[in-house]
Amino acid sequence: MFEILGENYYIDLGKINDSVTFNDLSGETQIAVVKYETIKLMVELVCSEVENIDEKMRMKSTELSIPFKLAFNTLLMHKIINKL
Repeated sequence: MFEILGENYYIDLGKINDSVTFNDLSGETQIAVVKYETIKLMVELVCSEVENIDEKMRMKSTELSIPFKLAFNTLLMHKIINKL
């Protein structure tokens, strides 16, 4: 669980599994590598975002990076990140 802008979120591991696996024609379960790597990168980006500290005001800035916003909103839209 992590907090963003005062709200608590969690990562749904089952949804990640459902998003990256599929059954091929022979019935074997396969992993869509491009989807897996994309979701992995977005989750890493969301989990590693660091807010800049304004030295003059001594408080955290509420500015979030564009990559963070894009990754967070994409994961939220696909229900990989859910509000608690």
